Amino acid sequence: MNEKVHLDHAHVRHLLIAMLRIRRFEEKCFELYQSEKIRGFMHLYDGEEAVSVGVIEALRPRDAIVATYREHGQALARGIGMDVLMAELYGKQEGCCRGLGGSMHN
Repeated sequence: MNEKVHLDHAHVRHLLIAMLRIRRFEEKCFELYQSEKIRGFMHLYDGEEAVSVGVIEALRPRDAIVATYREHGQALARGIGMDVLMAELYGKQEGCCRGLGGSMHN
């Protein structure tokens, strides 16, 4: 792949917004986990936002992603909705894995 990425102002802004979106989601996850509203294990992705946003930006829609844990940021960067991801963390049927994966396997 020899495609060049053009980092104009709009593109950089898009990347920054994506990173901030992930950070805010993780902050809310931490708050909910501390208050025991999200149960089970929680491996936060804060501090790694640029990794997922940068890598996902370079992938094509058909490219597969394999993640183990700390994948909230990857899921958000790939386009999974915050509502669907949060439903998964709460163990709800509306979650991306029907509430069966939780934080570890979404």
